[in-house]
Amino acid sequence: MQVVRGPQLPPYVLLLCPSCHLCSEAFSSPARVRSHACPPQLVSLSHSTPSARGEVRTHAAAASPVSGSMFSWVSKDARRKKEPELFQTVAEGLRQLYAQKLLPLEEHYRFHEFHSPALEDADFDNKPMVLLVGQYSTGKTTFIRHLIEQDFPGMRIGPEPTTDSFIAVMHGPTEGVVPGNALVVDPRRPFRKLNAFGNAFLNRFMCAQLPNPVLDSISIIDTPGILSGEKQRISRGYDFAAVLEWFAERVDRIILLFDAHKLDISDEFSEVIKALKNHEDKIRVVLNKADQIETQQLMRVYGALMWSLGKIINTPEVVRVYIGSFWSHPLLIPDNRKLFEAEEQDLFKDIQSLPRNAALRKLNDLIKRARLAKVHAYIISSLKKEMPNVFGKESKKKELVNNLGEIYQKIEREHQISPGDFPSLRKMQELLQTQDFSKFQALKPKLLDTVDDMLANDIARLMVMVRQEESLMPSQVVKGGAFDGTMNGPFGHGYGEGAGEGIDDVEWVVGKDKPTYDEIFYTLSPVNGKITGANAKKEMVKSKLPNTVLGKIWKLADVDRDGLLDDEEFALANHLIKVKLEGHELPADLPPHLVPPSKRRHE
Repeated sequence: MQVVRGPQLPPYVLLLCPSCHLCSEAFSSPARVRSHACPPQLVSLSHSTPSARGEVRTHAAAASPVSGSMFSWVSKDARRKKEPELFQTVAEGLRQLYAQKLLPLEEHYRFHEFHSPALEDADFDNKPMVLLVGQYSTGKTTFIRHLIEQDFPGMRIGPEPTTDSFIAVMHGPTEGVVPGNALVVDPRRPFRKLNAFGNAFLNRFMCAQLPNPVLDSISIIDTPGILSGEKQRISRGYDFAAVLEWFAERVDRIILLFDAHKLDISDEFSEVIKALKNHEDKIRVVLNKADQIETQQLMRVYGALMWSLGKIINTPEVVRVYIGSFWSHPLLIPDNRKLFEAEEQDLFKDIQSLPRNAALRKLNDLIKRARLAKVHAYIISSLKKEMPNVFGKESKKKELVNNLGEIYQKIEREHQISPGDFPSLRKMQELLQTQDFSKFQALKPKLLDTVDDMLANDIARLMVMVRQEESLMPSQVVKGGAFDGTMNGPFGHGYGEGAGEGIDDVEWVVGKDKPTYDEIFYTLSPVNGKITGANAKKEMVKSKLPNTVLGKIWKLADVDRDGLLDDEEFALANHLIKVKLEGHELPADLPPHLVPPSKRRHE
């Protein structure tokens, strides 16, 4: 496209020469055109606004339709490269980036046959999911019942192995069950790719639908208890670990449940945990039924669990373990009630954060998938490059599979790829045994460049949108069920404790200890009923609290902001010191019930 800018021109059609580019010569009459040697090209003046700025655009279609379409295509392609794509939501952006930039690379190098099926629209739009995993009778189904405070279809609870199916507990207008075979053909659900595991699995898979406020925000996947010995492998009829790994890739949180009475981790459960090793960031551990043992025994059980997990989960970081009894029955041994309440609150906060962080999790998973797809492309193209054209293909294939570790190292050196980005060597060797290497594709740099551009530019723009979406969401999205009991009210966590003590009392809560504080106050030489900051400091530093904490206490206690403390303010300062020494946090602002009675008229 040729653009000519000049002085303001009248709104008539101009004829310019496209060959000699005599742009200064405006052929305002057909006679001038005929006298010109070069063939003319029709040019129209753009007058979309009153000030057209003399912008003249050549329309090659008037002289040459072919060249016109060509230049039009080139200009559109150039514009497409320069202008960043705009997305309404993060989910829409992820969906388009995957389909346009990452999926072609995956299909070209047969990524789906080795690692994970292609993603569908439902994978980007579904609610956050929580996957519960554990040995039989560790309280997985009871945990779901405790969260939603409602029975769900297909629920069975007992000391024996009861749950024999994968149950997706999801929101629905009416209560009912959707069997697995119907579930995997529903495009609105993120389970379509599970049909690859066959009827043996689909007959043991269902969706329990029910109207429940908790399920408005999250979905929960209940799993069969992990058996020991050959029963786990043979009686299932499907690859249990592979199914769990499929779910692990797509869920937002994985909760491993352990029974405080049956802490032995079977070899089968150990293998399942190892299969989830690429998703350590999603894993949380719950030590359930902890109210059935005394404090001393609980310490030993906790230590044994941490030691066992340390041998299975090979990370330098210590895994977070939540201790409690996650059901609605009375505590059998209530000695650790406060500990259980604090742990339950922490776990509930973690679950409540899932809807806020769902977009970030999907973005993170797409980045991990893109990095793996790039490495996979390098592996497949390297194998293709080493294969002979005619003879000795099978022997060369065996040699390449056996020496795959060396190929990994070569790719790592040539492309500066981290060893952690490579797939499992043993698993990759097993999968390559059944592949036809002659169908592998050579390296296509353009596909890799497209993915690199996505990671470098498009993902960065989506990160900004993620933060914007998070800021618009409320802090506690998951509501209803057990989550309502942890919010406000007298049974909310920490209600009436620490700085909240006396919140419902008519009398000033500091008043009961004020006589003791008054004795100290009058030894500090008050002048006109007040002591200076220097005198107050001598007494306050006896608490051995840091100056930063004491400074905050002073700011809260000096209600009238005069730099001095009267007897009530001094008593308040000592009360706040007591609150901090008992292990509670100080409030950011002084609660109304702690304001001294003589100062309340100023509020």
